[in-house]
Amino acid sequence: MIFGDRIYQDYIAILKEELMPAMGCTEPIALAYAAALAREQLSAMPDRVKVEVSGNIIKNVKSVVVPNTGGMKGIASSVAAGIVAGDSDKVLEVISDVTDEQRVRIREFLRNVPIEIGGASSQLVFDISITVFSGECSANVRLVNNHTNICHMECNGSVLIDTEINEQPEDNLTDKSILNTADIVEFADMVRIEDIEPIISRQAEYNYAIATEGMKSNYGGSVGQVIIDTMGNSVWNRVRAMAAAGSDARMSGCELPVVILSGSGNQGITASVPLIEYAKEIGASKEQLYRALVLSDLLTVHQKASIGRLSAFCGAVSAGCAAGAGIAYLDGGKVEAVAHTIVNALAIISGMVCDGAKASCAGKIAASVEAGILGYNMYKCGREFRSGDGIVTKGVDKTIANVGKLARDGMRQTDKEILRIMLYDVERTD
Repeated sequence: MIFGDRIYQDYIAILKEELMPAMGCTEPIALAYAAALAREQLSAMPDRVKVEVSGNIIKNVKSVVVPNTGGMKGIASSVAAGIVAGDSDKVLEVISDVTDEQRVRIREFLRNVPIEIGGASSQLVFDISITVFSGECSANVRLVNNHTNICHMECNGSVLIDTEINEQPEDNLTDKSILNTADIVEFADMVRIEDIEPIISRQAEYNYAIATEGMKSNYGGSVGQVIIDTMGNSVWNRVRAMAAAGSDARMSGCELPVVILSGSGNQGITASVPLIEYAKEIGASKEQLYRALVLSDLLTVHQKASIGRLSAFCGAVSAGCAAGAGIAYLDGGKVEAVAHTIVNALAIISGMVCDGAKASCAGKIAASVEAGILGYNMYKCGREFRSGDGIVTKGVDKTIANVGKLARDGMRQTDKEILRIMLYDVERTD
């Protein structure tokens, strides 16, 4: 297609909406953001806090370190950090500037202020409601459907924000049904670099920096380091290792920001870092890299649009497949190479479950990037998975739609069972 100005601007808008800076895993940070907003409305330090969250929030907060807290994990720690040290103006970097004194106060708050945690009353996948109390005064903030979507805010019974909760979670964002693989490739080819450079350059800078940090220091399972130490320093090992290392650091509380993608820092890292590493290897220009990153980012968003932001389907799969396609694009591949890479990769790895944010995400990222690379190498060797091979059907976008149905509908019960297992494990081991 020839891009008209409206479609072109919509593609730019999608990139701006989906590529956001954040410090720490996005679900704990969303809790901190809501808590900071509620405390700011209350204009006082609370003496009691009530938190209501959906199951997927519990799943993604339980095991991940909250940055700038001195290694603390969990819902209560995220909320306390937002209340004591949060600056809501920084949105998903809400706790990026925490002093030593504030870290002490966060721990004191947790010891002295009761924080009641319960399940959300809705059936929404993403639902966070935080109510803070000081004597007879109270304030409430509720986020639904995504990490920054404030649907309700009130203080002392006075409603400040109250928006309709749409059944379609993406209704407040640019329509992603306009995305398809062929048009994404065309857009990557023709987009004016000046229109995307501020967004994409920040993604490259932030995400490669945290990957580098992950390779230098011991975070989590040190998956990135293990790959290089045991498998060697080839470019194919480095692209997996660097992506995994970014997650190693991020899941373990590294105090460096990332640029998230489709609501996830791990997806933002996975869709970008392998391409940056590969571009260095082949001597690609900055413009070539930026176009490839645009392609990888939009392909990730395209896949995630039919899956949903939070599900039982590991988001690293979508980003890893997109990274493989981005590498194909850096090698000069066009629509055929990109499409076959995506289909092959999805045939290999679709179905990997998300059991919450934690250190092992790094291993899943490494496996997903490997599937993306294998999908591309299969294409180069003239090999492909064809329609009828499991969920693979004729046409890359139809295969992506099948994966969306699998993740969104087929794995709904899986998501509930994962949460039950995780909560049982907490009860059993505490």
